[in-house]
Amino acid sequence: MKRGFLSSIALTAALTATGCASDGVATSVGEQSVRYGPIEEIVPVELEGDHQLGVGAVVGAAAGGVLGHQVGRGSGRDVATLLGAIGGAFVGNEVQHRYADARPGQQIIVVLDDRARISVTQPSGPGLRVGDRVRVDGSGQQARVTRN
Repeated sequence: MKRGFLSSIALTAALTATGCASDGVATSVGEQSVRYGPIEEIVPVELEGDHQLGVGAVVGAAAGGVLGHQVGRGSGRDVATLLGAIGGAFVGNEVQHRYADARPGQQIIVVLDDRARISVTQPSGPGLRVGDRVRVDGSGQQARVTRN
C-alpha cells in the first residue's frame, strides 16, 4: 500500500514539473489584425528548440525513482524512491532545456502598405523571398507571415 501511494506521489511530482509546458503555438479565437506588404529583408535566425514537452522531466523522474529504490530498506527505501523521482524530474527537465536543439527560423522585415516596417520572427518556411507581397496575420508572438 505504501509503495503504491509513494509511486503516485512520484508520478504526481513528475507531472507537476511538466504541467506548465506548452507547445508555444496558440490559435487565437476572435478578431485578429491582417496587414499586407512586400518583404524587404529576410534574416536567418536560430529559434529555441522544442524543449517544453516535458519528456526530460518524465524520464528523469523514472530514472531517479529507480535509482532511489536501490537505497535502504522498508520506509527508508520508499522515501529514497520518492526523493529520487522528484530530484530526477528536476534534473531531467534542466538537462532537456540545456541540450534542446535549435530550430531554423527567419526574421522577416515587411514594409506594410501604410509604410510602417514590422519584423516577424517565425520558423523557416519554404517559398518566401525578398520582394514577395505577403499577408501578416495577427500581432505580437502570434504574428505569422504568409504569401499573399
